[in-house]
Amino acid sequence: MRIATWNVNSVKQRLEHLVAWLKEARPDIVCLQELKCQDEAFPALEIEALGYNVATHGQKTFNGVAILSLRPFDEVVRGLPGDDQDVQSRYIEAVISREGGGVVRVASIYLPNGNPPATEKYPYKLAWMDRLIRHAEGLLRLEEPLVLAGDYNVIPEPRDVHNPELWVGDALYLPRTRAKFRELTNIGLTDALRACDGRDGIYTFWDYQAGAWQKNNGIRIDHLLLSPQAADRLSCCEVDKHVRAWEKPSDHVPVRIDLAL
Repeated sequence: MRIATWNVNSVKQRLEHLVAWLKEARPDIVCLQELKCQDEAFPALEIEALGYNVATHGQKTFNGVAILSLRPFDEVVRGLPGDDQDVQSRYIEAVISREGGGVVRVASIYLPNGNPPATEKYPYKLAWMDRLIRHAEGLLRLEEPLVLAGDYNVIPEPRDVHNPELWVGDALYLPRTRAKFRELTNIGLTDALRACDGRDGIYTFWDYQAGAWQKNNGIRIDHLLLSPQAADRLSCCEVDKHVRAWEKPSDHVPVRIDLAL
C-alpha cells in the first residue's frame, strides 16, 4: 500500500500537477493540505475519474485538507478533537479497509504555521500540537496501522534545513516547536523518512523567494508519522523532489511511503 502526503498550495491552481502526479506515482491513499477552497469547490470529478474516492474538509481561501483513496472509506472524521471553538480546517481522518482484511487509519494534517511567534498565532500552534498529541495517544491505543501525514510546519532537526541560522527565530524551528514535535513522536510514533534515510539535506519545501529552489535552500516540514503496526510494515519512504521543477509548482513536494499491507 502506497500512502502519500502533499501540500498542494491551492488544489484548483495545481490540479493539472495533481492529476499528472497521481497517474505517475499511483498512490493508494493521498493526504492533501492547503486546498484553499470549500468542499463544493474541490475538483472531485477529475480526481474520481482516476478511480479515487474523495473526502474533504475545506475552507474558503485558507487551509483545507483532503484524503483520496482507491478503496472506499469506512469512516471519516473532520476536525481535530479538543476545541469546539476552532473553525480552521486543518485535520481530516479516515478509516479504510485493506484488501487482505483489517483496516488502515490515515489522517491528513495541516499544522498551524505559528508566525510571527510574538503574536497569538504561536500559542495557537502549540495548543494545536497538544491536542494532536492527546488525540494520537487515543488512536495508538486502537493498535491499528496508523499514518499521521501532512504539513507539520516543523523542522525537526538541523539536518532538516539547508541553513539553520536563517531559521533560528522562526516558529517552525523554535526550541519549543521542536520539543513539542519530539513529544509527539515519543508517544510511540515513527518518522517514516528518518526510519529509512538518515542523510542531511532531504527537503520537502523550497520557498518561492530568493532562488531557494535553484540554490537547494530547503527545509523538511512534511512528515508521515507511523504507529508501531504501520512502522513494522514500512519498506521505503521517498520524496518526489522532481515535482518542484514543474511549471508553476507548489512550494511543497509529495512524500510517499510503501507499507506491506
